[in-house]
Amino acid sequence: MRPILVTGGTGQVGTALAARAAERGIEVVLPGRAALDLTDPDALARAVAGRDWGLVINCAAYTAVDKAESDADTARAVNAAAPAALARATAAAGIRLIHVSTDYVFDGSKPGWYDEDDPVAPLGVYGATKEAGEAAVRAANPDHVILRTAWVVSPFGHNFVKTMLRLGAERDTLRVVADQIGCPTSAIDIADALLSIAAGGGPAGTYHFVNAGEASWHALAAFVIARAGLAARVDPITTADYPTPARRPANSRLATARIARDHGLSPRPWQDAVGEIVDRLTGRNG
Repeated sequence: MRPILVTGGTGQVGTALAARAAERGIEVVLPGRAALDLTDPDALARAVAGRDWGLVINCAAYTAVDKAESDADTARAVNAAAPAALARATAAAGIRLIHVSTDYVFDGSKPGWYDEDDPVAPLGVYGATKEAGEAAVRAANPDHVILRTAWVVSPFGHNFVKTMLRLGAERDTLRVVADQIGCPTSAIDIADALLSIAAGGGPAGTYHFVNAGEASWHALAAFVIARAGLAARVDPITTADYPTPARRPANSRLATARIARDHGLSPRPWQDAVGEIVDRLTGRNG
């Protein structure tokens, strides 16, 4: 396999991707912000054209959901303009672009699980800019895979699991939103899925990849606290009890039948994936 260019290499998925690729002997190049400015379309084009890449994986995103409401220009540059530039450059080079996207392209009003073809209706700037990035990728490079995921957690960077472990060790009681549901998903499992798609080819298109099963944020927090053996109590609250600048989807459940059919990927239960992360962070054997 020819080397893979990965943008967003310092995030949760990019960090996991680098580690899993090294274990498999796959060469990936992950330029940092100093080496590759994601807000400079010309720099992105030069990076793609500068080497004989096998493909490009775009893990980069402006993920500060609340901050995006007041920093829309930066969110748009990273989440929409950068994927557009990468799609044009990869199309010119004749290579595939794999682009990581989000459940936030949906408004969360559907009572069931979201399929890839359900109408998008983002609630805020983050979701709107990510949806614009998806549209730009589809328009510019037919040989693309858009991989939507949700509720990403890992041993790396800042995420919900690490926050719950820290607060659970500091406080007697945690108050966590219980009326938003979704699919907690390991960045390590996402990385494995991306590498499998990269190696296996398979059809282009839009796919969902999340760990199997569902949970509320409250249920996820309770699982993390129990798995870590912490004594903190986890009390449920409503979204209205915890107002934020950006609205969140009440339902972020993503169906994964299409990626199982087309790419042979059947995600494991979120409890297994999150349990491994907690065990790694706490030094427990599970």
